[in-house]
Amino acid sequence: MTSLELTQHAIEFRGPPRLPVLYFNRDTGQSDVVSTGCAPAPNVRPATAGQTEWGYAWRRLDGTMGQPENPPLADPASLAAYVPPDPWAPGRLTHVPDWAAAHAGKFRRFGLGITGFNQATFLRGFESFLLDLAADAAAAARVLDIVLAFENALIERVAGLPLEAVGFADDWGTQHGLIVSPAAWRKVFRPRYAEQFERVHRAGKKVWFHSCGDVWDIIGDLIDIGVDVLELLQPDVFGIERLGGEFGGKVCFCCAVDHQRVALTGTRAEVFAYVRRLRQAL
Repeated sequence: MTSLELTQHAIEFRGPPRLPVLYFNRDTGQSDVVSTGCAPAPNVRPATAGQTEWGYAWRRLDGTMGQPENPPLADPASLAAYVPPDPWAPGRLTHVPDWAAAHAGKFRRFGLGITGFNQATFLRGFESFLLDLAADAAAAARVLDIVLAFENALIERVAGLPLEAVGFADDWGTQHGLIVSPAAWRKVFRPRYAEQFERVHRAGKKVWFHSCGDVWDIIGDLIDIGVDVLELLQPDVFGIERLGGEFGGKVCFCCAVDHQRVALTGTRAEVFAYVRRLRQAL
């Protein structure tokens, strides 16, 4: 059984002979799941070091991804003149056909990058966007829909390419619950995600959704609106057995050895025991 078949069987609960494995950052040649994304528009030159196509910049003090700064929509008046990146720019997907051919037999995932809510906070500023959600939902929606328009165009562009899934990455959780209220999430974000996931499914691809933190309150919603693979890298914030008991068999989980605990401090034996526990519970 190829990696592709193995992963498809796992996602669709068809009894794979072993669990598929997703490697991050290294040893990717051994991974059953491989990922790519869109390239920057070749004709865009940043005005300052670290500036993205969206207009904010990354500030890095070490080897991590850093923190976004200088949000271009910090002043709401700037929205009228703001020009977002062009999802149809030539060169964004030129690499994908050759990449897909080179990874035939693997489960191929196209990642949209940092998506939705997170990207909107980068444009507006984290605190300002949360205030908008609470005090002026229409203003928040205008910023969010700029982001989603870009993502939806990319979904349309990859619809005919040999890819098995489209990946979203939108961190919603703190250590103890959602960043916003579940009611606000359901009002503003759920219908927009549902429409995006339907686009992906119409293209015959799976929806792979990553979210860090304690997102317990919306797991059922994400399943209801079409998430096929739910990537949760901190399963200890839920409790593994609780997660499996409530949602096992309803969605395919991609759970790591918890990134905040055992993966950092565990012995080899503890890591292996944790993997067996994940497999048994989920």
